[in-house]
Amino acid sequence: MASASLQFFAFILALLGFFGDIIATLLPNWKVNADVGSNIITAITQMQGLWMDCTWYSTGMFSCTLKYSVLSLPVYIQAARTTMVLSCILSAFGICITIVGMKCTKLGGAADSKGHASFAGGVCFILAGISGLVPTSWYTREIISNFLDQTIPESSKHEPGGAVYTGFISAGLLLIAGGIFCTSCFKKQQRAWIYPPKQPQFPSTDQDSNAGYSLKDYV
Repeated sequence: MASASLQFFAFILALLGFFGDIIATLLPNWKVNADVGSNIITAITQMQGLWMDCTWYSTGMFSCTLKYSVLSLPVYIQAARTTMVLSCILSAFGICITIVGMKCTKLGGAADSKGHASFAGGVCFILAGISGLVPTSWYTREIISNFLDQTIPESSKHEPGGAVYTGFISAGLLLIAGGIFCTSCFKKQQRAWIYPPKQPQFPSTDQDSNAGYSLKDYV
């Protein structure tokens, strides 16, 4: 029962990581630049994401522009697009597989097949976490390096936005969920190796025959 509840907890973490991956991929605030003028009415916030660039005005207006050209984007944005979409796909596959392999469900058949399914789902979650951690780390590195560059004007410098932090948290949740699923399967296999099933012991026929001969000789 404890392992089933632990798998259910890992499944909840994986769901949160999956939805967090989708939100981080679609959000336009991967990096944020606040430009405050002499008057508070002229204050604007410029946000750049993987798919669109948005501008929010303090008056309440909001406008976004889609990034149609892929080849004109920097390499780290192209890589972030690919890996984040891959992370979402792997997370979805992991969720579908672990539903079959969880002990609290009636799908998957025997215990061995359920164990293999939960292990495969855990591997998918780990790969999804790595795929989500790489672009967020690379994107953050580019923001920090540009921010510390003295040749870049202050108006062109940005800070990490909420989408980056959401991506970090989602990747961590997926890695934890995948580790729990894989570890539960390994523990089950190690117990089977350490404590093998006992074989029934039958008395040998030689001992019975010898016992019979000794009784005849004694009589």
